[in-house]
Amino acid sequence: MIGNGVVGILAESVNKWERRAPLTPSHCARLLHSGRDKTGVSRIILQPSTKRIHHDAMYEDVGCEISEDLSQCGLILGIKQPKLEMILPDRAYAFFSHTHKAQKENMPLLDKILAERVSLYDYELIVGDHANRLLAFGKYAGRAGFIDFLLGLGQRYLSLGYSTPFLSLGASYMYPSLAAAKAAVISVGEEIATLGLPSGICPLVFVFTGSGNVSSGAQEIFKLLPHTFVEPSELPALFGVAKDAAQTTRKSKRIFQVYGCVVTSKNMVDHEDPTREFDKADYYAHPEHYNPVFHEKIAPYASVIVNCMYWEKRFPRLLSTKQVQDLTKKGSVLVGIADITCDIMGSIEFVNQTTSIDSPFFRYDPVTNSYHRDMDGAGVICQAVDILPTEFAKEASKHFGDILSNFVGNLASAKDITKLPAHLRRACITHGGALTSLYEYIPRMRKSDSEEISKNLANHNYKNYNISVSLSGHLFDQFLINEALDIIEAAGGSFHLVKCDVGQCSDSLSFSELEVGADDRAVLDQIIDSLTSLANSNENHELKQEKNKISLSFGEVQHSPTKKGNDTKRKAGVLIIGAGRVCQPAAEMLASISGMSSHEWYKTCFEDEFEEINDVQVTVASLYLKDAEEITEGIPNTTAVQLDISDTGSLHRYISEAELVISLLPAFCHVTVANACIELKKHLVTASYVDESMSKLDEKAKSAGITILGEMGLDPGIDHMMAMKMINQAHFRKGKIRSFTSYCGGLPSPAAANNPLAYKFSWSPAAAIQSGRNPATYKSNGKIVEVDGKDLYDSAAKYRVPDLPAFSLECLPNRNSLVYGDLYGIGHEASTVFRGTLRYEGFGEIMGTLSRIGLFESEPHPHLKDAKRPTFRKFLSELLKMKTEDLDRPLIGEKIIPERIVMLGYCKEQGAAVRAAKTIVFLGLHEQKEIPASCKSAFDVVCLRMEERLAYSSTEQDMVLLHHEVEVEFPDGLREKHTGTLLEFGKMKSGKMITAMASTVGVPAAIGALLLLGNKIKTRGVLRPIEPEVYVPAMDMLQAYGIKLMEKIE
Repeated sequence: MIGNGVVGILAESVNKWERRAPLTPSHCARLLHSGRDKTGVSRIILQPSTKRIHHDAMYEDVGCEISEDLSQCGLILGIKQPKLEMILPDRAYAFFSHTHKAQKENMPLLDKILAERVSLYDYELIVGDHANRLLAFGKYAGRAGFIDFLLGLGQRYLSLGYSTPFLSLGASYMYPSLAAAKAAVISVGEEIATLGLPSGICPLVFVFTGSGNVSSGAQEIFKLLPHTFVEPSELPALFGVAKDAAQTTRKSKRIFQVYGCVVTSKNMVDHEDPTREFDKADYYAHPEHYNPVFHEKIAPYASVIVNCMYWEKRFPRLLSTKQVQDLTKKGSVLVGIADITCDIMGSIEFVNQTTSIDSPFFRYDPVTNSYHRDMDGAGVICQAVDILPTEFAKEASKHFGDILSNFVGNLASAKDITKLPAHLRRACITHGGALTSLYEYIPRMRKSDSEEISKNLANHNYKNYNISVSLSGHLFDQFLINEALDIIEAAGGSFHLVKCDVGQCSDSLSFSELEVGADDRAVLDQIIDSLTSLANSNENHELKQEKNKISLSFGEVQHSPTKKGNDTKRKAGVLIIGAGRVCQPAAEMLASISGMSSHEWYKTCFEDEFEEINDVQVTVASLYLKDAEEITEGIPNTTAVQLDISDTGSLHRYISEAELVISLLPAFCHVTVANACIELKKHLVTASYVDESMSKLDEKAKSAGITILGEMGLDPGIDHMMAMKMINQAHFRKGKIRSFTSYCGGLPSPAAANNPLAYKFSWSPAAAIQSGRNPATYKSNGKIVEVDGKDLYDSAAKYRVPDLPAFSLECLPNRNSLVYGDLYGIGHEASTVFRGTLRYEGFGEIMGTLSRIGLFESEPHPHLKDAKRPTFRKFLSELLKMKTEDLDRPLIGEKIIPERIVMLGYCKEQGAAVRAAKTIVFLGLHEQKEIPASCKSAFDVVCLRMEERLAYSSTEQDMVLLHHEVEVEFPDGLREKHTGTLLEFGKMKSGKMITAMASTVGVPAAIGALLLLGNKIKTRGVLRPIEPEVYVPAMDMLQAYGIKLMEKIE
C-alpha cells in the first residue's frame, strides 16, 4: 500500500478551533492536475470535515475525493496526531508526533505506530541545509497571540478608566486574512501616532522574552505600532528612576508611541558568584548556580510581558507568584501577561490554566491570590491559548502546504525510504515495524523515564571509573544525542541517563545529564576526548549553524559555544527614472521601509520564505535635477540625480549602482532602459502597457536572469490583479465566466468637478484627448462590436456603480477589450468582454461636440500660420463660420454659440449645444485675447486652454474609481455576480496634495519592486501582474498600505 500515490488527509479532531489543513485545495489541484508522472500523486482522499478552513466542496472541485475511509491511501497526512484507533497498518503517516523526544505521554502512539508497521514522518524533523525546520507554525502563534492580547489590553484599560485605540481591534480569527488583521493594527498605530495614548498608562512597555520564531512573530505585529526598542539597562531611565529622577518627568512625546524590550536568559539571571559574567553554556549546564533577577531588573518596568520562551523546571522561573505579589505591594505597572508559549505553572508561576480562543483571558489578583474570568477589578490579565496558529488557519495552511506540497510526491510514491531525499529520509522515525537508525536512541531514553530514575540509579552497575556528563543543545531534533551515545558505546563504555529535559519547540535547547562509566581509565579518557571533539567540531566552521552545536561539561569543565556573527541588515538600492507626479508615492513607500514601524507595512504581507529587506536607498533620476530634488525633499533615504537616458554611460552607471530599476518615463522610453537593465542584469518595473517592443525582450530577460514587470500601475495594473483574482477564484470552483466588464476612471472628486465638463487633468490634456479618440472593440452577448475612433465620444453610455449610486457616470469603450479576454483566459467562455473608461455623465456628449466643431484637429490651421496672431474669439468664429459683424457682440449670455452649433449640425439637441457652449466659454475660447505663437492647430489651442482652465488647484482632490463585474455560471446552473471596487481619493500630506491617480499608479510600481527585491517573484522574463505569484501578495500589500478593495458576491 505504501508508495501507491494515493494521499489521505485526516479530519482534525483535537480541538474545535483546529481548522488548519496540511494541504489547501490549491495545493491539491497542482498535485493532481500536473499528473502522477510529475508529482507522484494519483488521488487525494479527504475525511469530511465541516470546520476545516477550506470546505469539502472546494477540494471536490479540484478533483479530490471525500470519504471517511482512508484504507486506499498509502500516505496519510494530518496536523496533530490522530486517535490511536484511526491508525491503519502498513501505511505512511506524516504529522507532528513528538515521539522522537521519547516523552512518556507520546509513547503509546509510538508503540501503536510500530505495531502497525507504519512509516512515520514527523514534520518537526524535516530540516533544511542549515538545520532549520522547514515546517513550523511558530510565527503564526506569535502573530495571533499578540493581536489577541492587544484586544484584551484595550478592554482592560477601559475597565481601568482609559480609552485607547486598542479597543477597535478584533481577535485574530475575526479577520478574513492576516493582512487584514495587520492593516487593523496599522490603523491603531496611526491613531496612536496622531492622537497619542493617555499619559496615565505611559510609558507603555512590552517586554518580549526569547528570540525564536514565536517571539519574532509577536514582535512583527508590535512593530506595526509606532515604537522604540530599548535595552533592558535603559528601562529605569525610561521611567525616570535614574539618579536624576527628581528632575526627570515623563515627556509628552512618549504618549505617541509604545516601547519594546527584548530579554534573553542573560537578562533574567545572575551568577551566584558576583565576580562571574553570565555564560550561556554554563547556565544551561548548571542553572542551579544562577539566581533569578528578572523580577528586580525587568518586571518593575513592564506594562506587558509577552512570554515567548520555552522554560524547563531546572531553570529559575521568570516570575513567581510571590515575586508578583511583592511587586504589586510596591505599586507594579504590570497590566497583563501574554503567555504565548502557554506554559502552565511554568516560567510564570501564577499562569495556572489554559484559556481558549473564544475566552482568551483570566484575571489574577496577586493581593488576594485569586483568579477571575472578567476584566474588572484589581490584578493582571493573563492569556494562555494553546492553539493560536489556527486563528490564521488560511495563511498558516497555505504557508505549511506551500512547503509540504514539495515533499508529498516523494512521500506518496516512495516504497523504499533509502531512495528518498536526505531531508525526508532523516524525518522518518519508523519503517516496517522498527525504528530507523537515527532514532534507535529512543528505547535507551525510555529506559530512563523520569519516574524510574531512582530505581534505575539503585540498580545501576557502576564501573570502576565514572563521571557525570552534562549535554545541552539541539540533541534530539538534530540527532546529536545519537552521536554522543554512539561514542560512549563504541569505546566500550556505559551510560545511564540521570536527567533529561527535552525542548518543546524548534528554538528550545534540550538538556541531558549522563552518568558515564568505564572499567579502564584510558577508555573513560578516550570517551571524554571524543565527546569534547564532538562539541568542538564546529568551532572553526563559521558557516555551521548554532543548531548543529552541542554544549558539554564534565563536572567543572565547561565548553562555550561559539557565538553567532553579527547579523547584517540587507540594504537594497532602487533607481526610479522619471520625476513626475507618480514618482513621489513610489519613492515614499520604498524609502519608508527602514523608518517608523507603522510604515514597515510591507513585512505584514510576506510569509516566512521571503528575503527580508531592512533598508531601501532610493535614487530619483530626472532629466532636470530640480524636478528630482522636489520629489526627494523631506523623504529620508533618497537622493536626487540628473540623468538623460540618451547618455548611455550615465544610464549604465546609475543602473549598475542599483539592485532594481523603476521606469516612470513615457512608454516609448522603456525599451532603452530595459535593454540597459538586461545588459547589467537588473530587474525592471514599469507601469506602462507591455507593447510589442517590450514583449520582444522576453527571451533576453530570461537569459539575463532578470524580471521585467510591466503594467504595474492602476490601469493597467490593479485592474489586472483584481480581474485575475476574481476569475481564478471562479475557475477554482469550476465556474465559467459568462460576462466580464471592467470600468475605470480618473476623475475629479465631486467637490472638484466644478466646471461644465465635470473633468480636470492631472496629466497631459493632449494625451487624454488622443486616448479618447482611439477605436474600440468589445464583445457583447456573443457579438463583436467595433467603434470607430471618431465616434467614440458619441458611444458613451450612462452607467451607475451598484454600490455607489450617488455617482452619475457614463462609460466609453476602452480600446480592444478582446485582447483581455485572451489575456485573462476567458475569451472562449465569456459572451461579454468589455472594458470601459468612466467619466461623469455628459462628458462624452460635450467632447463629441467639441470634436465635430474641429477643436481636436491636429493638422496645422491656416489662420494660425501668420505672424499676426488671431484672437481666441476670431479663431472660434472661423470654426463656427460666424459672420464678421458677430465678432464684436458679447457672446456670454447670448444664444449665438449654441445656435451656430445646432445650425451647423454639430448637435441635434439644443440642450447639448448649450452645454457645449458653456464649456467653450469656460475655457475662454471666446475671449478677445491673442493665441500664443506656440499653437499651430486647433488641437494646440484647446489643449492650451484646458491645461490652464481645467487644472486642479493645490487643495482639490482627484478620485480614482475602478469597478469589475464578473458573471459566473457553475455546472449545477447556479449563477453568481462577483464585483470588485476600488475608490480612492487624493490626500493632503505635509501641505501637498498627493493625487489618487499618482498613488494608485506609484504604489503598485513600488510593490512590484519590493516583491522582486524580496525574491517573492521568481519567474524571469517579461511579466504582467496576472500570475498568482505577483497579484496575491501585491493585493495583500495594497490593502495593508491602505488602498482598499471592496469585493462582493451576489
